[in-house]
Amino acid sequence: MLIHPWDAASNEEWREWLSTHDFGQLIAGGAGRDLPVVTPAHFVFDGDSTILTHLARPNPIWPLLEEHPRALLTVVDDYTYIRADWNTSGDPAVGVPTSYYATVQLEGDVRLVDDPEAKAALLDKQLRHFEPDGARAPVSASEAPGRRLLPGIRGIEFTITGVRAKFKFGGNKTAEDRSRIGDRLAERNGRLDEEALTQLRRRG
Repeated sequence: MLIHPWDAASNEEWREWLSTHDFGQLIAGGAGRDLPVVTPAHFVFDGDSTILTHLARPNPIWPLLEEHPRALLTVVDDYTYIRADWNTSGDPAVGVPTSYYATVQLEGDVRLVDDPEAKAALLDKQLRHFEPDGARAPVSASEAPGRRLLPGIRGIEFTITGVRAKFKFGGNKTAEDRSRIGDRLAERNGRLDEEALTQLRRRG
């Protein structure tokens, strides 16, 4: 991924963003494969270096992670299309369109979690994150329904070893350009335009 200096995210910036953007794609390679396996998943980030998630036992990603316990987790959001006529202060007929987006790509070591008690604890952490006011009882490895359901999943503890974070929101534009583009986003008010506008103004 190309990251220009004006699009680079600080450690504090990507960590804060990732704490509220908790759905991504887990990507695993493997020896002798033409293509990796890509699996969408919700996850929990501890704010430091650890990500927790779980997947169904039949998922095709497991043999790859067993063979090579490394993976890439990629998250993309706050994205929108910037029209050609918005993205120029000159002749709109020759403007160049672009995309605004935030993305974090995490490289990591993977530890597979198969112990029933450890899986129950992992699921409880995910439930507390996604349902802080939920009525769901703690997951039990020894009592129903956990005892019956836990064998159907495997957990993943992902330890971050590398980060590429990019927040592409007109950082190479003048303040006047960013203000004009922001006005257009506010007027259009399409899907994720508000989120992109927030990023544009925050990074301005």
